[in-house]
This record gives sequence, structure tokens and C-alpha cells, in this order.
Amino acid sequence: MKTNYRKALVDTGLDYFDTQSAINDISAGAYAKLPYTSKILAEQLVRRCDPSTLTASLTQLIERKQDLDFPWYPARVVCHDILGQTALVDLAGLRDAIAEQGGDPSKVNPVVPTQLIIDHSLAVEHAGFDADAFEKNRAIEDRRNDDRFHFIEWTKTAFKNVDVIPAGNGIMHQINLEKMSPVIQNRDGLAYPDTCIGTDSHTPHIDALGVIAVGVGGLEAENVMLGRASMMRLPNIIGVELSGKRQPGITATDMVLALTEFLRAQKVVSSYLEFFGEGANGLTIGDRATISNMTPEYGASAALFYIDQQTIDYLNITGREPEQVALVETYAKTNGLWAGDMVNAQYERVLTFDLSSVGRTMAGPSSPHLRLPTSALVERGIAKAYDNSEVDGLMPDGAVIIAAITSCTNTSNPRNVIAAGLLARNANRLGLKRKPWVKSSFAPGSKVAKLYLEEAGLLTEMEQLGFGIVGYACTTCNGMSGALDPQIQREVIDRDLYTTAVLSGNRNFDGRIHPYAKQAFLASPPLVAAYAIAGSMRFDIEQDVLGQDQKGNDILLKDIWPEDDEIDAIVAKCVKPEQFKQIYIPMFDLGKIDEAASPLYDWRPNTTYIRRPPYWEGALAGERTLKSMRPLAILGDNITTDHLSPSNAILANSAAGEYLTKMGLPEEDYNSYATHRGDHLTAQRATFANPKLLNEMCLDDEGNIQQGSLARLEPEGQTLRMWETIETYMDRAQPLIIVAGADYGQGSSRDWAAKGVRLAGVEVIVAEGFERIHRTNLVGMGILPLQFRALENRKSHKLDGTETFDVIGDPSPGCDLTLVVNRVDGSFHSITVTCRLDTAEETLVYSAGGILQRFAQDFLESTSAT
Repeated sequence: MKTNYRKALVDTGLDYFDTQSAINDISAGAYAKLPYTSKILAEQLVRRCDPSTLTASLTQLIERKQDLDFPWYPARVVCHDILGQTALVDLAGLRDAIAEQGGDPSKVNPVVPTQLIIDHSLAVEHAGFDADAFEKNRAIEDRRNDDRFHFIEWTKTAFKNVDVIPAGNGIMHQINLEKMSPVIQNRDGLAYPDTCIGTDSHTPHIDALGVIAVGVGGLEAENVMLGRASMMRLPNIIGVELSGKRQPGITATDMVLALTEFLRAQKVVSSYLEFFGEGANGLTIGDRATISNMTPEYGASAALFYIDQQTIDYLNITGREPEQVALVETYAKTNGLWAGDMVNAQYERVLTFDLSSVGRTMAGPSSPHLRLPTSALVERGIAKAYDNSEVDGLMPDGAVIIAAITSCTNTSNPRNVIAAGLLARNANRLGLKRKPWVKSSFAPGSKVAKLYLEEAGLLTEMEQLGFGIVGYACTTCNGMSGALDPQIQREVIDRDLYTTAVLSGNRNFDGRIHPYAKQAFLASPPLVAAYAIAGSMRFDIEQDVLGQDQKGNDILLKDIWPEDDEIDAIVAKCVKPEQFKQIYIPMFDLGKIDEAASPLYDWRPNTTYIRRPPYWEGALAGERTLKSMRPLAILGDNITTDHLSPSNAILANSAAGEYLTKMGLPEEDYNSYATHRGDHLTAQRATFANPKLLNEMCLDDEGNIQQGSLARLEPEGQTLRMWETIETYMDRAQPLIIVAGADYGQGSSRDWAAKGVRLAGVEVIVAEGFERIHRTNLVGMGILPLQFRALENRKSHKLDGTETFDVIGDPSPGCDLTLVVNRVDGSFHSITVTCRLDTAEETLVYSAGGILQRFAQDFLESTSAT
């Protein structure tokens, strides 16, 4: 007998909105044809949208139109401590600005429940072969971040709707997957789909559970926190049919790296992807989460899997309450969100990918979508003839100086972690060891990983190989790989070695992982462990000899690679609901929190971490000229937010390092660029501070582009360090422009990639194309994004940086504007460009000078009216 799921939902006492009926009233049978994404968006429109605009908004979904804005109201906001902290610093500064203009600062609060997890602050100063690494690293984290943690503690008491999970507990996305997301919300007697935005581009991690979760910058998150709808147009929704199944010995990491290459080539930027098919059905939630996590690496906005039995099994194994699990299944089957109800979904575009085609894979040397099959290491020029014996104790060419099992991408998948533990066990049994120059570490995104590894007897095996737990945080994946052993660092410098990092993370952009790792490669956790044994990227990991056993027989990778059956058996036996409950019940028992003595923060005067932001002052309050702008940089394709505002370690000879020294910080406590983003005086010195930057305005005597954090001061024509150029232009009150190629702003969602250039005086960025999150951050800071027309670019217009630029026209969504190029010889020519303010709401934000300025204006107007 078919279960009456609609009746079952009503019988629980919960209410819900009959979205199917609402849509079918407009167009018969339309609901069954909608993609999963559209069904979720339709539900929240029926529940939240102004009735006067509901039909028009629903029509956008039904008829697949993209010509009208409609509101999206995410149920939650999830933050890590870097962008979450800077967002709350902005709100604290907003309270000051409101108070100075006669408003009530205590009324400035997040309206949407906001969860902040401290996971981006821990550096691996002590490696995994140090028995006390976790305790030592945590002590350093607390010491270095005292100002930051003091402010974050204040936010718990000062703001409503803010919960904080302290440092040392895990990575936000993994905690979101394993605990925070209910999949179906149950609030005030109303059931509806969970949705969220997060201040990190990897927020789509929980798309694996069928939850629409999108990564945004801190500025867009602030907008949603404060109760404003996220205005959107219907995204391109692409179906991705997965066929086949994983081959023996292949991990979810291999699959996602192959998918990342495939999907980048299919140009899915800013699209919502929906995975389905027999291949998708056979993937566990851990496997799906690995795929969804890398959404930004293939350029999409979301990567959803339907709710199905795998979802239910995962909710049970992670210790969700039986009533909640039952609600998820009932709601999904009632409202057409169950996988079996999606067979009639129609997509304008369907891609097909065969999982059985995937072999063992890495990505590198500097891009997560540059797939590198391990069978092609020699062919690609990565591996060369290699002698695995040490020569006079010196490191070899291509030395792996960092091997890190890290990141929610892989450590949220028990299968990947168990595989690493088994490889370590097999290697230990054969007497293989980590090379002494390899800084190895294991930083799972959840404390549960420790429990099931202990249950399986594998944690000690990982420790023996040098992969002891160094923290429960992002660590190396976020560029927080810590200092090298001084002797190793000296050898790297003195011998000018080609050195590398191998990590199980999601990003390997130039300069991100460590200043002395010239290139970085992404790999599965067991492959990372194998490279710690090999010790060099010049090593052909599939063919070269890792060592000899006690009988003198050669040991190859295949001899220590774990068997699938054993991995699956251990996962089934050793991963238990009780482990998740043991970790998460006390973690989320936040107790009673006392109210702050004042709604205004008492800013510490001498900090380099937390400072009152300046966004309501002078030119940042909406005043822009759009005239006589000089280029700060002319850039090529694929400029990442790591180029714009790096997150890794601060070096002493950098502009930020020199400033911190002036402020009295010892070099050992410089910390990372990321941790200082609450202080604009430190953070703005990170603007274009990446040593791998290629500013096409800066040429050597032979006409080659000079690499480094450089800019050319005009009209003098003098090449200087980027920060000196910015300071000079700031003193001159010179408005600036940046000219760039395609995919400008790839990578992390950091708002400082927009804040830094705005503080420098940049008013306009003209590029061949923008990554979604960064473009919205630019608008949020009051910077005008303009896009060249097809086949036009900096080269076709012969731009060399000696010009000045004017923008003619009134910015509005998608309109044509004129960019006037004024040459040094007195001539000029006009370029028609597209305004990339994409919605009416973005135009309002831009006209006010940014999101914070817009909110302040609206807040004061609304409170004065009452």
C-alpha cells in the first residue's frame, strides 16, 4: 500500500505550503517538470513572497525566464571566523555609525540565525610527528588571536541570533554536514526546506544532502543577516547525469578532480548543477559531499543531489534524532523532492559523465581544475628519473616539503580517511617511513574522525607515519601550513630548490599553500601519505620504488594501496551514531549567555586584528568620480582572490610584515593575512601582495612581465612595490581602475579581495568576465564591475597602463556604458562595455556606496519614520 505522506506530514502537527498546487494552478502539471532547485525556490516564494508579485516570480521558475528579480530568503547564515568575524566587525562599526547619527545601535542585529565556527585560525606550527602537536598548536592559536577571540566572544553577548562554536572543534562545512543542517527545517510548527548561505565558497558542501547552500562573500552575508532578501534571477540549472561506478582502488577525490576538469571545460560558471543517474545513486553522502564541496573549483554556484535513501542513511549514522529523520523523508516524498519524484525533471542542458572512466588522479601544479593522472606524471614532465636514496642528507629536486591530510573536502568522507589509515598501516608493516624533510600533518574537519580511527585501530598507524592530529581546522588548505624547520627552509633558499606541497584540500593556487612551496598538488588522503614516503614530486608514484621490504623486495604503490572491501568493511563497522552524538551534543550545548554591558564594542587601540572600519567616511560613503582613473594593474585571465588578497603566512619583508613590526609584533606572531582582516590598516597592505602576481604594466628591460607584488606609478612610469604605489595614489586622491581578463576573482569568497582595492581608491574593474561571488563583493563595496564585449579585451584595445579612463552613462542592470580611453598623446577612443550590476537591488546598493551604507540609510529612514 502506498503511504499517504501528505497525511503523515499533517499528522505530525506541522504545517507546510502546498507548492505543487500553487504552481499547478498557474500551469497544469508544471511542478513535476521543475528541476529540484526550482522546487525549493518555488516553496520559499509561496511562503515568503509578497502576494502581489508571487505570480510573476513563480512564472520565472515555470517558464525558465531570467528577466525579473525575485527574492530568496535563506533560512540560515553560516560563517567561519575570518569572514564571519569581519562581517561582525562591519556590523559593530555599523552600530557606531548608527549611534553617531542618533539611531539605536542595539537594534542592529542579525535577523537570520547566524552560526560562526572558528576554524580558519590554526596554523600547523607543530607537525604530525610531534606527539603534542594538537595542544601546542591550539595554545599558539589562542595566544596569537587573543584580540580576535575577545571580539568574537563579545559578539555572542552583544548580538541576537549569533551562535559561536569555539576554536578546536572542526571545520564549518563538515560540522554543517554532520550536525547543523536539519535538511528540513521545523520552526514554529512550520516545515520547510533548509537553505543557507555561508561566508566561504565551499558552503555547497551540504548540497550533498539536497540542501541549497551557496557560498557568498561577507558583504552579501551581512545583507542577508540583516533581514534583506538576496535578490536573484533564475540561475542556469544544468543536469549532470553520472553513469558507471567507481573502479577498484579509486577514491571520491579522484572522481571529483576528474569532474572538476570536465565541468570547467563545460563552462558551468555560476550555474546550479543537479546530479542524478545510476552513478549518483551509488554514491554515499561522503562521496557526494566531496563532489559538492568543490563546486567553486568548477565554477558553479551549487551542486545538488536529490534526497534519497542515502540521505536518510546518512542522517541516521550521524546521530540525527529519529523524529527529524522521519520528517525529512516524509516532507521530501510529500513535496516531490524525493529522488524518485524527479524522473520528469526537465533541464535545458544535460551533461553526462562516466564515473568508471576515472583513474587515480591528482590536480596541479597550480590549479584545482588542471587534472593530473598519476599515470601521466612522466609524460607531463612532473616526474623524472629519480633516485630514492638520500644523497649526503640533502633534499632532492622536487622535494615534497609539506604533505597534509586536511580539509573538509576529504575528511568529511570516512572512506577517504580510513583509506589513508590503511595505507599508513600497510606502509608501517613493510618498514616504510616518511622522508625527514616532509612536514606531515593530519587535520580532520571533525572530532568524530579521531573516534572512528581509534575504533579501527588506525590512528596509531597514522601517527607512526607522521600523520598525527595537529588540529581540527582548515590548516594547510587555507594556507595555514605554519613555519618550516629552519634548517630545511635554509636549504630550500640556499639551493634554490624546486619544492612542492601535496594536500587533500581543494585549492592549490600559486603562493597559497606556503611561501616556499613553489607548486602544490591536490590528492586523495592515501596518496598524500604515499608522497610523504616518496618525498619528491619528481618521483613516479605509480612506477618508482618506495623502498625495500625485509627480504630486499621492491615496494611499489600497489603493494600498500588499501583494498576497497577492507575500507568498506571498516567504515560499516567502525563509524557509529554514538560517536557523532558524543562529539556534537556537548558542542552545541551553548548554555545561558549573559548580555553585553554595552551594544557598542570598546575598540582596542593598539591591535592589528580588530579595528573600527572606515566605510562610512569620505569617498567610501558613496562618492565616486568615474573620471580620470589610472590603472593600478592590467591583468590576465584567471586572477584569483589569492592574487587580490592572499590568506597565507605574512613574510617579514612584505608591506604587512613591515607594518606589524612597526606595531611591535615579533615575526613569529605575524600570523596569516587572513587573521588580520578585522583590521583594515593591516589587511589593506595585503592588496595584490601575492609574490606570483603578474601585472602586465610592470616589464623588465627585455619587455618581459615581472613577477611579484608590483605596480607602475603613473605618470612617472616608475615600477614600485604595489603598496608603495597604492600609498602614493591615496595621498594624491587618485581614482583608480583595474583592467583584467577572463574569470576575474576565482577562488575563495573573501570580501577583502574587494575591500582592499576599494580602500586603495579603485572605482571600476573592467574585465572579460567575473566569478560570481567576487562580482557581488565588488558591488557590495561600491565598485562598478564592467565587462568587455565578446572578442574585445585589454589587448585588442592596446591598453598599456599609461592611459586614463572615464565612464560615461548611468549604471543600471545590464546596460551599455561607454569607457573612454584617454591616451598620453592626447587622442582618445570609446569602448562600449556592459554594466555588471545584475539586479535592481545591486544598483541600489552600488548607488549608496555599498551594502553597509545602503543598510544605514534604510535603517535611519525607517526608524525616523516611526
